[in-house]
Amino acid sequence: MRSFHGLIVTAIAAAGLIPAGVTATAASALLAGQTAHAAAGCRVAGTIRVGRDPRGVAVNPATNTIYVANARSGTVSRISGRSGKVTATIPAGTSPFGVAVDPRTRTIYVTNSDQDGRVTVIRARSRKVVAEIPVGRLPLFVAVNPKTNTIYATNQEDATVSVISGRTNTVTKTIRVGSDPQGVAVNPATNRVYVANLSGNTVSVISGRTNRVTATIHVGTGPDDVAVNPRTNTIYVTLAGQNKVKVISAKANRVTAAIRVSPSPESVAVNPRTDTIFVTTYPSHRVAVISGRTKTVTTAVRAGSGLGEIAVNPETNKAYVTDPLRKTVKVLASCRG
Repeated sequence: MRSFHGLIVTAIAAAGLIPAGVTATAASALLAGQTAHAAAGCRVAGTIRVGRDPRGVAVNPATNTIYVANARSGTVSRISGRSGKVTATIPAGTSPFGVAVDPRTRTIYVTNSDQDGRVTVIRARSRKVVAEIPVGRLPLFVAVNPKTNTIYATNQEDATVSVISGRTNTVTKTIRVGSDPQGVAVNPATNRVYVANLSGNTVSVISGRTNRVTATIHVGTGPDDVAVNPRTNTIYVTLAGQNKVKVISAKANRVTAAIRVSPSPESVAVNPRTDTIFVTTYPSHRVAVISGRTKTVTTAVRAGSGLGEIAVNPETNKAYVTDPLRKTVKVLASCRG
């Protein structure tokens, strides 16, 4: 699990309190009986230094720009995908954690994961904060539907999702979901929203039209993050406790496959163009690369010492992984499932 539970685990690892041999043993079991092979060209192509405790990461494919929320610095780092350099550091409120970007309006949305929860709104062009929107308690992750100009933020302690209008920068609806909501993802093609409920062991399906939960999918113990491939209408959910990624048919609202990814799959992202899924794992500090076609792990790339979140630019086929311990972002290039 990530959120503040994940912060504790990361701190323990940094202090050297995990027994010797655990990481090595876990890493050796990464593919859990599958035969991994290096995908052609899949590699760490760069390391970018950002702020303290980088967590959430988001990509604007239209501008080839990456945004990273630095929890302990209170900032967002703006990175040029072309140069691989930080081009701006933007104040983003207290404890910025999750981040999302609307490529149409070029607006950045950042969750401030403190008890008096807010979502900070930043205009990308001016790099100015234009609104601070009160939401629920302990907002963690955020996603955008650019077609409807609507933003969704998960509130962990309230077991809710705040629905935000990008036009008015106000909460228009608060939706109750399962216990301990974490990751959230949107399929703009179907106007459906998916929320991973960590303690509820479910994924909530929300209609973007009615702002109601239309289905609750039981996926197993500890769903942590969720990602969508809008081209195939397929959902991917990480379950760290089960060492699996569950595959959901969005059409049928049911689990259709389980992919073994160990140890502890956490953050997940999808490149819809190549039908490739990227999953961070802890404590092996690797990114597992999965083929959406075959539903198998094709390779695993070591990408840091304490991985956080991951995002993909489908235009460049580059993935960006935050490393909270090293205060860096790793760039993965040419990975294909």
